[in-house]
Amino acid sequence: MRYIIVGAGAVGGAIGGRLAESGHDVVLVARGAQYEALRTGGLRLVTPDGPRTHRLPVVDRPEALDLTADDVLVLAVKTQDTAAALDAWSVRPVEGGSTAGERLPLVCAQNGVESERLALRRFRQVYGMCVWLPATFVEPGEVSAAGTPLTGILHLGRYPTGTDGTARLIAADLEKSKLLAPVVPDVMRWKYGKLLANLANAIEAVTGPLAEQDALALFERALAEGQAVLAAAGIDPVGQEEQAEARAGRIRFEPFDGSPHGGGSSWQSLSRGTGTIEADFLNGEIVLLGHLHGVPTPVNDVLRHTANTFAREGREPGSMAVADLVALVDAGIS
Repeated sequence: MRYIIVGAGAVGGAIGGRLAESGHDVVLVARGAQYEALRTGGLRLVTPDGPRTHRLPVVDRPEALDLTADDVLVLAVKTQDTAAALDAWSVRPVEGGSTAGERLPLVCAQNGVESERLALRRFRQVYGMCVWLPATFVEPGEVSAAGTPLTGILHLGRYPTGTDGTARLIAADLEKSKLLAPVVPDVMRWKYGKLLANLANAIEAVTGPLAEQDALALFERALAEGQAVLAAAGIDPVGQEEQAEARAGRIRFEPFDGSPHGGGSSWQSLSRGTGTIEADFLNGEIVLLGHLHGVPTPVNDVLRHTANTFAREGREPGSMAVADLVALVDAGIS
């Protein structure tokens, strides 16, 4: 199989680079400065076992690539960019007839739970992937990933439920590439569990790493809302103990000397000045479900709004004091 990595940023670059290292055909899809850097200098993937530069095929649009029946599309863009990517790729012709949406598998390697819903409107074969792969977009053309001996753990399954031979083939390729990929019949349970953890992303993005007790307490408040909402919706996410057991002894992190702190995905969006952030699909997912099921979610609503304001106004990540964010939350509740 050939892997088309749609969104060759931190996660997409790490997955694509590791697949390439183990001999798999990989095409990277990127835009702007990232596309130019990948095209001219290749992908530099920095891991604890050393840096490697992969000179891989790279395109900046679907029209620049001829698709075959053996291709797998791996969607690794932020959720706010999902709809545009799906629109562009789903209609592309595949060698032998028909379109990508009708013939090719699509793997959603993203945070949140919205992309799979969007994808199933356009693709017949949709797979969810719960991504636990801490990686940083260092600069155009360079990605770092500090996990060792595994680079990441990627639970994989058919959407909305089930497994199949394609999932098992993809998982086998990933597991030859320093990426553990358990195939599970209930992948969205894993993604909802990750969603709860990602409720901290907005706090980190606007105030910095969750080191202060007040920041941790604020996350606990957001988490309590999330758990209440999922219970009201009848959703049973994977718990923290099950997640910890899945990772135990399989991966550890070795920092890179001199490398900058990249923060989580939302922090990185602010630091790169993209103008958008995924808060609508993390904290905002909890707010949406709260509205649908009659559960108040004032903490997550303020976190969503504040993170969006930071992105829209181009504010620096970590530039708000934790006390000020807590005050905004308390004002929104009163």
